[in-house]
Amino acid sequence: MYNTLRYFAIFLLILFGALIAFFAFAPRMVQEARNPVAGHDSYDVSEAAYALHQDLVIGDWHADPLLWRRDLTMRSDVGQVDIPRLIEGNVALQVFTAVTKSPAGQNINSNATDTRDNITLLAMGQRWPFPTWSSLTERALYQARKLQRFEDKSNGDLKIIRTRADLEALLEARSAGAQTVGAILGIEGAHALEGDLANLDRLETEGIRLIGFHHFFDNELGGSLHGTSNQGLSDLGRALVAEVDARGMILDVAHSSVRAVEDILSLTNGPVVLSHGGIKSYCDTARNLPDDVMRRIAEGGGVLGFGFWVSASCDISPAGLAAGIKVAIDVMGEDHVSLGSDFDGSVMTAFDVAELPALTQALLDVGLSEAQIRKVMGQNMLRVLRARLN
Repeated sequence: MYNTLRYFAIFLLILFGALIAFFAFAPRMVQEARNPVAGHDSYDVSEAAYALHQDLVIGDWHADPLLWRRDLTMRSDVGQVDIPRLIEGNVALQVFTAVTKSPAGQNINSNATDTRDNITLLAMGQRWPFPTWSSLTERALYQARKLQRFEDKSNGDLKIIRTRADLEALLEARSAGAQTVGAILGIEGAHALEGDLANLDRLETEGIRLIGFHHFFDNELGGSLHGTSNQGLSDLGRALVAEVDARGMILDVAHSSVRAVEDILSLTNGPVVLSHGGIKSYCDTARNLPDDVMRRIAEGGGVLGFGFWVSASCDISPAGLAAGIKVAIDVMGEDHVSLGSDFDGSVMTAFDVAELPALTQALLDVGLSEAQIRKVMGQNMLRVLRARLN
């Protein structure tokens, strides 16, 4: 009996130690593995390119650092984006998206709706509140509240943008010398509504303004680009388009099926965003929509946020991204291409946000004019935000 109790006590100690190690070390290890910056020598940036970069209004349609257990008010050597590095990169506007459901392996070809969701385990391992373990809506709300806490702690370095007036105030402050980063909250996939449009009120109250309809799975709104149905919008999806338009929100078609994108374009009253993606004629992967669909997005006044990772761009180097952006301009027009890094979105990039001047240099190197660079780096994003936000 004594030996049995002794072995049981040893087992409990081992189990307790394993749990402590899991909660203490696993989240950082996962971050490091999922969001690496490829090793590289320092990028050469000319004085002229750096001076231009510092004079730009820069905006990025998509980053996912709210998914990870990290204080974004502190500069980190983990991941690709935080507030100090945004300031170093001269970023004026950053969309922070709440990720609420993602398949193991992030298969871009096909995922059944019952494929194992890896956000559940991540929420448990990072000690998110218990309701987030089972509710996609609660996961989105929790990430939105995290950003609010970072704003409160940032000493004015971060300002959440909810209205067009907020946007103009930010731009005015930055023109007067402030380095404040404007943050826009979004959801990556409207499965976060859990099939109930009433949950849009809760998300809107917490500051969420960009609504992505899909992520890696088909959902109640319609078909995902990576799902199994290839469906267009459901009745609920059509109703959500009307709600997004009426509320002054931004409509994001990233990850939506071709049919769903076509339905959205036929219904919406304003320009749409494909927040992070690429051009299929430049990078032929299952992640990118056909060029004719991208031209339809442009015809409606919308924009592409050009992605910095391999399945969007095929070549993640600054030179490769610049070449892809040049092709995107050829396909969609110079008024319809912007940035959509997907920083901290479980992707490898060739640089972090502090190194963005390397992209400005590469855009100059491929022959873009200063006016075109200003549009791609931020002015096209501003135009859509001004058209969409109330």
